[in-house]
Amino acid sequence: MTGATGFVGSHLVEALRREGSEVTVLARSASKAEALASLGMRVIAGDLHDPGALNRAVEGRDVVFHVAGVVSARNEAEFFRANRDGTANLVAASAQAGRPRFVFVSSLAAAGPADPGRPLVGSEPPRPVTAYGRSKLAAERVVAAGELSWTIVRPPTVYGPRDREVLKVFRLARLGLAPVFGNGKQELSAVHGADLADALLAAGASETAAGKIYHACHPEIFTSAEFVRAIAAAMGRRVAVIGVPRPIGRALLALTETGARLTGRPTILTTDKANEFFQAAWTADPGPLTRDTGWQAAHDLRAGLADTYEWYRSAGWL
Repeated sequence: MTGATGFVGSHLVEALRREGSEVTVLARSASKAEALASLGMRVIAGDLHDPGALNRAVEGRDVVFHVAGVVSARNEAEFFRANRDGTANLVAASAQAGRPRFVFVSSLAAAGPADPGRPLVGSEPPRPVTAYGRSKLAAERVVAAGELSWTIVRPPTVYGPRDREVLKVFRLARLGLAPVFGNGKQELSAVHGADLADALLAAGASETAAGKIYHACHPEIFTSAEFVRAIAAAMGRRVAVIGVPRPIGRALLALTETGARLTGRPTILTTDKANEFFQAAWTADPGPLTRDTGWQAAHDLRAGLADTYEWYRSAGWL
């Protein structure tokens, strides 16, 4: 698998170890590679642009889980190099290694926004609105055009233990005041990291799922304001949710983007990302995945956020 040292990948590692699978991981970080090796996993040092490492990683494997991806980059070319080209390299290596089952973790961003009250099912024509979404869609097309038996899983917002993005919202909510882009009525779907890992295992084990694109999430739909209030409730607090109008939001994002450009560090908070932040709905229907594999998300939002908060507290993150 790729992406084992990341948030989603860490949950997949746990799920694979729980079922007793023999796991090979591709890892760039030497320190994190040592930690994975100490858990009994076979670690191949390298990245998605290292053909030799890729060939060693996929050799003799039954299933390849491609979890690694870049969510922040300095420009569109960087997104495409990491997400499309890196995926193409892994697909090519897998095709040469006996064509193992290939499960690709994409993103709801590749599909694009939904209409309010109409969650996406996976068969709609994709219409990504950001460079990130376009790069993930390009990666999907590389996977689908290859010679492998593949399944693509598009998660929406993913949260849970070890996630640092939703942690930021927890920290704001703890202060009693939290901003949201727009009027707080944006409709959202989400999935707990452990549930997503189980969805990936289910997809990889199902012949019915081969050649299909799925959304993996809990069927519950909520607004951005409800999401923030649920986070506050998980901490036993109340929060005032402040809507940020589009002009102000874009101006703030332009400032963070300029700062990132000056420092040379990529950021997820860009004016391009505003095209996602101000959509009316980012919702999906997990029904097709459930019907084909039997998978269902175990955590609704309330239970998932409570679990996440307890982990943050025990880890000293909050």
